[in-house]
Amino acid sequence: MIFSDLDLSQKLERTEASANAAFVEARAKISPETNAEWIEVAGTYAMFDGIESPLTQTFGLGVFEEITNAELDKIEAFFKKHDAPVFHEVSPLAGFDLVALLNERNYQPIELTSVMFQSLESENSLNLPINPNIKTRIIEKGEEELWARTSADGWASEAQELGDFMFNFGQISANCKGGFPFLAELDGKPISAGMLFVFNDVALLGGASTIPEGRRKGGQSALLEARLNFAREKGSKIAMMCALPGSQSQRNAEKNGFRIAYTRTKWQLK
Repeated sequence: MIFSDLDLSQKLERTEASANAAFVEARAKISPETNAEWIEVAGTYAMFDGIESPLTQTFGLGVFEEITNAELDKIEAFFKKHDAPVFHEVSPLAGFDLVALLNERNYQPIELTSVMFQSLESENSLNLPINPNIKTRIIEKGEEELWARTSADGWASEAQELGDFMFNFGQISANCKGGFPFLAELDGKPISAGMLFVFNDVALLGGASTIPEGRRKGGQSALLEARLNFAREKGSKIAMMCALPGSQSQRNAEKNGFRIAYTRTKWQLK
C-alpha cells in the first residue's frame, strides 16, 4: 500500500518538476529569445518560462532539503534577474517551519491544488465505459501542431484567449523530453488530446481536453486508459495528476481510482 508521506511527496514533486524543467528546456531550444531556464537550489527546481507562464515558479520547495533564508535569497535572485514574480508550489509535507518562514518573508497563499495519485502495480478499472469506435495513439513526428490544435480547440470553448495560449503552449509541450502526446480519434478524426510524462517510476498525466463536437463520446476515458496502460508498460508504479480542489476534474479522477495525496499551496511574494 502506498501512503501519503514525505517519500511519496518527494516522488510526486520531483516528477512534476522534471516535466516542467523539460518544458523549459524545450522552450529555450525552440525560442531562445525567451531566455527560459531553470536552476536547482536545495533540491528545489526554480524555473523561468516567461513572465506570464504558469511554469514560472518553484516545485519541491522544502521536501528535499531544509530551506532557510539563504536558499530563498538565491531563488528570489533568480526570478529578480528575469523581472519575474516569485511563486512557490509547496507540499504540506515540507513542514510548518517553511510556512512560518514564508510568512516572515512577506509571502501570501493564493491558490490550492489537489495532488492525486494511483498505484499502477495492479490493473486499473475505469468506472466509465470505453467507446470501441475510439482509437488512441501517441502522435508521430511532424504531428506536434495537430496535437496542439486539438488540445487548444478543447480549451477555446472556455475562452478564445485560453485557446490561443494553449495552442502555443501545446506546441512546446509536444516536443518535451520524457513526454508522450496522446490523441483520441473517432472515425479517424482527432477529438481529444492528452499528455503523459514518465520520469523514473512515476507517470504524470497532463491536462486533457476534447473539442466541443467530440464531447460525451468517450474520448477522455479512452485517453485515460491508454495513458495508464502505456505508463505501466514503461515501468511506472505510480500515476499522478493535479486538479483544483472540488473540481469536476478531481471528481473524475477519483471516480477512476485516483486518491488525494495532499493539498498543495501556492505562495506569492508580495
